[in-house]
Amino acid sequence: MVRKRYQPAKTGFELLKSMDYDKYLSRVGLGKRDYPFWKQIGKGLLSAYVLIGACWWYNETSPLGWWTLKPKPKEEKELAHLYERREFPYPGDKEAMEEFIGKGGMIGTAIGPKGIPELDKDAYNYHQELQDKKLQQEALKLWLRMRNEVVSELQEKGFDVE
Repeated sequence: MVRKRYQPAKTGFELLKSMDYDKYLSRVGLGKRDYPFWKQIGKGLLSAYVLIGACWWYNETSPLGWWTLKPKPKEEKELAHLYERREFPYPGDKEAMEEFIGKGGMIGTAIGPKGIPELDKDAYNYHQELQDKKLQQEALKLWLRMRNEVVSELQEKGFDVE
């Protein structure tokens, strides 16, 4: 009897070809016999996602209110142009960001009232105008507080002040 002393080692590719994948995959539920089950699961998930997407799309473009079957009132339709979604520019695009800030895009929330931005202003002038408005509001508050103090002092002394 002749013995073989040397057997060449199998390469990685030969080892992969010799493995029985179905044996290992069937242990975790992914074998050939499990294919119809996963096919049904996939169909169910696909139909659920399609249904949810259709509902979401209908809600975004719906003539009705938020998931209601009542139409929007006339006042809400008239004011709807004040509440529209804003498109935010990509932060790396400097020109688009300056234009966005110049139009007052950073004021308020993404869905809040947009007001009436004036298109001929640049970002610096718009910022200056906001600071001026804030200063005037603070001055008005201070003047009203001082006026009320003077009126209260005069009323304490007995003067009739309207």
